[in-house]
Amino acid sequence: MNHLLNIIRKEVRELLTPATFVPIIVMAIIFGSMGNMIGGAAEEAKEKPVMGIINMDNGTFSSIVNTTVYNMSKVAYAGTSGNVDEGIEEGVGVLKEKGGTALIVVPSNFSERIENNLPGKIEVYWIMKGAGIMDSISSGVVEAILQEANRRISMELMEKGNVNATFALSPTARNETTIFKGKEMQGISPGTISAMLSSQSTMVPIIIMIIIMMAGGMVISSMGMEKENKTLETLLTLPVKRSSIVAGKIAGSAIVGLVMAAIYMVGFRYYLSSFQFSGNVNLADYGLVLDSWDYLLVGTSLFLALTAALSLCMVLGTFAKNYKSAQTLTVPVSVLALIPMIMIMFKDFDTLPPVLRAILFAIPFSHPMMAVRALLFGDYMLVISGIAYVSVFALAMIAIAVRIFKTDRLLTGSVNRSLFKRR
Repeated sequence: MNHLLNIIRKEVRELLTPATFVPIIVMAIIFGSMGNMIGGAAEEAKEKPVMGIINMDNGTFSSIVNTTVYNMSKVAYAGTSGNVDEGIEEGVGVLKEKGGTALIVVPSNFSERIENNLPGKIEVYWIMKGAGIMDSISSGVVEAILQEANRRISMELMEKGNVNATFALSPTARNETTIFKGKEMQGISPGTISAMLSSQSTMVPIIIMIIIMMAGGMVISSMGMEKENKTLETLLTLPVKRSSIVAGKIAGSAIVGLVMAAIYMVGFRYYLSSFQFSGNVNLADYGLVLDSWDYLLVGTSLFLALTAALSLCMVLGTFAKNYKSAQTLTVPVSVLALIPMIMIMFKDFDTLPPVLRAILFAIPFSHPMMAVRALLFGDYMLVISGIAYVSVFALAMIAIAVRIFKTDRLLTGSVNRSLFKRR
């Protein structure tokens, strides 16, 4: 019995290390924050959206639309006469400043068309803030307002009688224009754009996370096995500079990472170019395509993120005493890859709070996850600044790894403050 207890205590001591439970605590905090975000989204869905309306018609049915919008939203801009184009430009500008969601334009012949059994045209100018899951809440609320206006017009028609039942159920039609990240896309709603971008906003982060976890796990496990098999100890006794050993390990791992990145980019290019959406709509129809320069930037961002991951894993691998302990050291890298994946799926980088935006930018693995969407909308500054930051991060990790390899503490799996003193 005593032997059994001793074995249990030994296993607990080996497994219950900071590298094991700190990532779990971090994950608990992440899921708690996600719960708060989802709770906040539920509250946001209950709030009235900020909207604008330009009503050019004085008929009964346009009044129904006008009343519905005023009752169910916060109207930040209203126009009734004058130059329509100028009113639209002014209204969109006001809504952008006040965080509005949509500008509704009711043309002068709206009621007349419905009275003649023709669908009344409503023009909707969407101001789209982000393409994340939670960014589409406000546009969903506006959709509900437009559907309610349509329903009330249907009830009015049915009360009058002598109307075609099919027409009465759908008496209005929409011409939609979405303004997102400086691009004005006609004939498309925020929901359709989110659907088009959902493939890359979900699949790309997942694929990158898997690549980083696989490559990082290989490096850390390799370090643990070399210590366990004493091959690392033999390597360090050879007349080879420690910096050369580090450079060789990182270069070898980087080559593997480069091959993985190249395979990923070729596969993703075919995936993105051939992915079709409902109604024969795709990204290219709205100028959302990547050219050769964009693919080069995405590949560079991914390669540098892999190099940063491998360098970080090599530093973490120096703490491994054997192959078994090396397995727990892969958890921090997995968490760092998981955090940006979750955040990017729920929120666009531009719509995140400043603190979360800083955290996301500081995690080197997040930049290739954000690169595709950023380049589709011409945000080169985010991608290039991310490449510069990840390069500095990777060089810093390489410098730390070289310094650790120059100490005898590499073989013990422990590092203290004296490591960073000049020898």
